Amino acid sequence: MAIVMGTAGHIDHGKTTLIHALTGIQCDRLAEEKKRGITIELGFAWFDLPDKNGQTIRMSIIDVPGHEKFIKNMVAGAQGIDFVLLVIAADEGVMPQTREHIEICSLLNIQDGIIALTKIDTVEPEMIELAKSDIQEAVKGTFLEHAPVFPVSSFTGEGLDALKDAIREKNYSLQPKRKNDLLRLPVDRIFSLKGHGTLITGTLLSGTASLGDEVCIMPKNIPTKIRSLQNHGQAVEKAYAGHRTSINLAGLNVSDIEKGDILTTPQTLFPSERWLVKLHTLPSSPRAIKHRTEIHLHHGTKEVMAKLYLKDKEKLEPNRTCLCEIRFSEPMCGVFGDKCILRSFSPLQTIAGAMILNPLPDFPKLKEIPENFLNLEQDFFDTLKRENALYEQLKAGNKKGIAVRQLALLCPLDMKDLEKSLQQLLAKKRCILYDKENKIYLADSYAGEYEQTMLQKVQEYHQNEPLKQYMPKASLLAQFEPAKLAQYILNVLLKKGALLSSEDGLCTAEHSVSLTTQESTLKTDIYALFLQNPHNPPLLKELLEKFNLPQKDMLDVLALLIQEQKLVKIMEGMYFLQSELAQIKHNMFLFFQKNADLKPSDFKEISQGLTRKYAIPVLEFFDKERMTIRVGDVRKLRQTGSSK
Repeated sequence: MAIVMGTAGHIDHGKTTLIHALTGIQCDRLAEEKKRGITIELGFAWFDLPDKNGQTIRMSIIDVPGHEKFIKNMVAGAQGIDFVLLVIAADEGVMPQTREHIEICSLLNIQDGIIALTKIDTVEPEMIELAKSDIQEAVKGTFLEHAPVFPVSSFTGEGLDALKDAIREKNYSLQPKRKNDLLRLPVDRIFSLKGHGTLITGTLLSGTASLGDEVCIMPKNIPTKIRSLQNHGQAVEKAYAGHRTSINLAGLNVSDIEKGDILTTPQTLFPSERWLVKLHTLPSSPRAIKHRTEIHLHHGTKEVMAKLYLKDKEKLEPNRTCLCEIRFSEPMCGVFGDKCILRSFSPLQTIAGAMILNPLPDFPKLKEIPENFLNLEQDFFDTLKRENALYEQLKAGNKKGIAVRQLALLCPLDMKDLEKSLQQLLAKKRCILYDKENKIYLADSYAGEYEQTMLQKVQEYHQNEPLKQYMPKASLLAQFEPAKLAQYILNVLLKKGALLSSEDGLCTAEHSVSLTTQESTLKTDIYALFLQNPHNPPLLKELLEKFNLPQKDMLDVLALLIQEQKLVKIMEGMYFLQSELAQIKHNMFLFFQKNADLKPSDFKEISQGLTRKYAIPVLEFFDKERMTIRVGDVRKLRQTGSSK
């Protein structure tokens, strides 16, 4: 995995000149930069250094602007670095941008660095000692407090060898933490070359990019393909995390891409106009940050306008931390643990940093997020607390479940470790996997809520339809989404015995139809009518006239008789005794044992004289039941038919 070094420091302290002296590479490429003698855009160089095995590896160097007007470019460059080379001129010492650059690096969680004291050939020896003392005071309490200071001259070469050795040692000792399975390259430059088309450059934050890969530009989700790759001018077939990379993209115009866009693998990043973050204000911030404050937010290589919504606070004082929701003026793509820089409007200065906790669009309302989210990052890196941290993110993902590819954006784990942790949660029944195809998980607490709601719906149905033993299954499932989760929860309730299932539908385990005396009498009277004349049963319209009932009430009683297996619905408005139908069916099987064809006249004899009014519907009923099949004017027994 490649190491990236970045410069930092006040304007005109010799950052670009020092990089040229160290590498022989001139980072200022713009005519305006050369004319004015200041760095405006990011510059790039490299060291070819031997690794511990004697193999040559290339360390990338990002040279950032020092002028306060170009802080946004400095932040864009600093986002991808592993350690900083802080440059301070001996003739001026620590200056305002020196301090702001240190603060920005701290907020970006850069934890290592070297200090170069430049221009020593322009001052007396005692000035060098004074400058060292000034530096030690300035970096006290920061990540650079114990960083070595190397006095150097880019003009004479004094001290450069010692500085090179220190940089080489960083290349051996640093082990940057990057996700290996998520391709992300924030775009910092877009251009075209005749005969090649559109090219982008950036530092590969994580993952690998290979020749021929299908990729996309986010957050616009523009599909494309990698035509060629270069690392510091050398053609390569694969680029790794930490590499400064130039990529030739197929089928895109320069106008399709903007600085700040992200190159990634399709379906791995998800645009959102709101993020949950851990917000920390700088001790040097001139004032408290108020709730709903508008700020400039820097993430990756992108700058965007945003508004801050503080949790349970009207303002956040300097050097304080809280949970915060950031809302953007346009969709953004982020990953858990990403660091952001916040700058005020007036005066335009760095006031705070933020770490992304949830970059997905549908996390719960801010007031529902527990305070322990402030500790999530360290919990994930504590093996004893990792499981709980993942569980908290699972709960904060979505009440309908979250796919593992989205969950990967909510934790600093590679996919292998993530799936291992999810298996541990499954084993302890702290979550469910209800969609194996798409790998969608749901926290047990939400699954429990889902179970209770589904059970309640069936209970409500029983209350509203007291004469019906069963609720139609389709009617219940239609009230829930997604469909796979609804079916999963239903299966859980059936397995537990909380719900019972039959061909007619679903009911709670304790449910039974409870009839009033009047309803019980009505059911008995209706059934008696069918028993009186099995060959000429009453039609629905005749029953309605006789008992003077609303149709719904009559249908409820008939449905109850069907559930009790006393009646069978032949067609709309026509019912038969089940025992009568069973006898006719038995007679038909006996007939087919000796005959291949059943004529209407044969059926009249078998059914003991059913009139045409009933005979045709009954025959069609057996056709629908797939016992018989009509061929011309006769019926034949289907091969799948059974006398049982």
